[in-house]
Amino acid sequence: MPVLLDGKKIRDEILAELRPRVEALALAARTPGLAVVLAGGDPASAIYVKNKIKACGELGISSVHLTPPETVTTDELLAMVAQLNARPDIDGILVQMPLPKHVDAHRILLAVAPDKDVDGFHPCNIGNMVSGNPGPRPCTPSGVMELLRRYRIAIAGKRAVVVGRSDIVGKPMAMLLLHAHATVTICHSKTVDLAAECRRADILVAAIGRPALIRGDFIKLGATVIDVGMNRLDTAAQVEAIFPDNQEKQQEFLRKGSLLLGDVHPLETAHAGAVTPVPGGVGPLTIAMLMANTVASAEQRLGRAPVP
Repeated sequence: MPVLLDGKKIRDEILAELRPRVEALALAARTPGLAVVLAGGDPASAIYVKNKIKACGELGISSVHLTPPETVTTDELLAMVAQLNARPDIDGILVQMPLPKHVDAHRILLAVAPDKDVDGFHPCNIGNMVSGNPGPRPCTPSGVMELLRRYRIAIAGKRAVVVGRSDIVGKPMAMLLLHAHATVTICHSKTVDLAAECRRADILVAAIGRPALIRGDFIKLGATVIDVGMNRLDTAAQVEAIFPDNQEKQQEFLRKGSLLLGDVHPLETAHAGAVTPVPGGVGPLTIAMLMANTVASAEQRLGRAPVP
C-alpha cells in the first residue's frame, strides 16, 4: 500500500513554526495583517474565506474581511484595493476568486501591490518565481513542495508530470519542480495519449479539475501521486458512473448529499509509492502557505528577520 501523505500533519508543522515568528513581530512592532476581499455570495468561496480568517485568528494574525455585494463594479473594487495598498497595518491582500462575471478580474489582480500579493499571482511575483528571485509563491504549488520536502521525497533528477496548465496551479507547479531539478512535462486537454505521458512520472501532479480522470493505468509503479483536484459530485448518477456497484461510496453520497473527489481515482492507487488523500492532502497546505506568505511579508515590511 502507498504511503499516505497527510496534508493536515504538514499544515500543523508549518503553523507551529510560524507562531514564534508572529509573536516576535507582535512584541517588536505589530501583528501581521491580512485583508481578504470576498465579492458576491459564492458558497465555496465563502467557506474558503472562513477557513482563512479562522487560520489568522489561531495564529494571532490580524485580519480584515471585506464583503462587497455581487453588484460591485470594477472601479469600486479597484478603489478598495488601493485603500488596502495604502494601509500600513496590512501586509497581505487576497482577492478571493472567482469574482462576479462583470468584474475585470485581471485589472483587480494587477492592482494589488506586488509586495502585498500573498497569493503570488501578480506578474512581478510570477517573474520572480520564474527567475528564482525571492518573493511570494502561489500557495497551492508551494504547499505541494513543502509536502514533498517534509516527507523526504526526492525531486532532483526525477521525472515529474503536471496534468493541468492553469496560472494558479499547473504552470507554477511545473516551474517550482523545475527549480528543484526535476525533468518536467506539462499535460493538458490537448495532450495526445495522456495515460502514456503520466506513466513516465516519478512524481505525478493532477490539477486539471476533472473527477477521477487519472486511473490506475496512468500511474507508474512506485510513483508519488499528488492530487490537487477538489471536485464535488452532486448527483447519484455521477457517483454511480465513477463507483459502479460500490455500496460504500454510494452510501456516503446518500449520507452527505454530495461527494468530494479529486482528479485521481481513489480506488486505483494501490501500486503507487505515495499518495495524497482528498480531502486532507493538498487542501490544508494552501491556507498554511498563505499564512507563511503573510508572515514573510510582514517581516520584510517591518525589517524583522524570521525566527530560525
